[in-house]
Amino acid sequence: MKLMLRSYSNLLLSVRKVTLENTGKGTAGIDRKIALTDKSRVALVRRMLKHKLWQAQPVRRVYIPKAGGKLRPLGIPTIQDRVAQMIVKNALEPSWEARFESNSYGFRPGRSCHDAIKHVWQRLNKSQNDRWVLDADIRAAFDQISHDFTLDAIGQIPGRELIRQWLKAGYVEEEIFHATERGVPQGGVISPTLSNIALDGMQQLLKGKAGFVRYADDFVATAPTREKIEAVVPLIQEFLLKRGLELHPEKTKIVSVYDGFNFLGFHVRYFQGKCLFKPQKEKVLQLLRNVRDWLRKHQQARALDVIAHLNPILIGWANYYRHAVSKRTFTYVDHQLWRMLWRWCLRRHPNKGKGWVRRKYFTSGNEGSWQFFAPFTNPEGVKLEMRLKNIGYVPIARHVKVCGAASPDDPALKEYWEKRRQRKPVLKRMTAFDDNSDIRIRMLK
Repeated sequence: MKLMLRSYSNLLLSVRKVTLENTGKGTAGIDRKIALTDKSRVALVRRMLKHKLWQAQPVRRVYIPKAGGKLRPLGIPTIQDRVAQMIVKNALEPSWEARFESNSYGFRPGRSCHDAIKHVWQRLNKSQNDRWVLDADIRAAFDQISHDFTLDAIGQIPGRELIRQWLKAGYVEEEIFHATERGVPQGGVISPTLSNIALDGMQQLLKGKAGFVRYADDFVATAPTREKIEAVVPLIQEFLLKRGLELHPEKTKIVSVYDGFNFLGFHVRYFQGKCLFKPQKEKVLQLLRNVRDWLRKHQQARALDVIAHLNPILIGWANYYRHAVSKRTFTYVDHQLWRMLWRWCLRRHPNKGKGWVRRKYFTSGNEGSWQFFAPFTNPEGVKLEMRLKNIGYVPIARHVKVCGAASPDDPALKEYWEKRRQRKPVLKRMTAFDDNSDIRIRMLK
């Protein structure tokens, strides 16, 4: 870990991840600095070589919308603190990856939501005969985690003092400083790793008493009877209390799989003797609501811009849900999108006939005879078409769960992880078509 903290290669990798790969790379901390160009990244590397990591800066408090119309607070560290956190995270994570429990899937290399979903499916469909579920929700987990417990859990390691400073740095909101006595800032690079460290051990606690799956602070416990589920609730409450946490009394409930429950955007329920996972109804309606609102605000946008905006959203949404029983949902979403786009087209041309509108905006292809499209000419003068993805044609593919406690850091599993990385998404981001020969030309890899 000492070598990693001093490694120049680790510094370069950390700068790359923070300024190029992370989705929050364009959001600045209280220093109001970002690094989105090659020149600014090189300058950041040079600053980090001279930067003394003895005093962490407070984070900048911002808010993002969450389900139910509420706002989620995020703490955005300065650009130098973000790079420093990534350096420490790269040094700390491998040690804990060798110890983390196998049924923990959130914010860990090589693991995903789909692994957690597949684990729940296996538990509810296999010989355990689990029919009752504790659908749990931890109240403000990231904001309430005990600093003392987290520091005790990581122990006396290189970088411990830096981690303590980041936890205690506080936050600035509307130019006012606020101290932090508990919690890890959502938005901090190292925060997911620290939360996983704090919550590690729940699987061992419930071993032999109930099935258990956790994704970050979302988890479910399963058992054959309601009595067994009720028996583990006090154990979980005591486990969380030591970490400064508690179950949300309104959002935590014990349910039968025949009544169903929601987990990670999926609705889990028994249908005709089988446990099936389907896209959560609220997530489907939210997608359609967002598209409808965007079209209403962009009535004058070009069809090309509409496709460029919607395709990444639809393809990402379909790639997430294509491992579940989603075919009927995909078809429903396609139909609703067609209705929205048809109305959008008619409003743009109130004096034109429907036949003219159809010929201008819709074409036939491998994905139906009403595929929304837009012609354009590339810089070389070639006429092309961009088409909206019809997700109703997306094939359903069952996800292969990661094996047990397998870690990408294990050299004995190198071949196994190489094979898993070779699996590509079914859908690409965007496709253009030659106007004459209909030959597909990939625009974005």
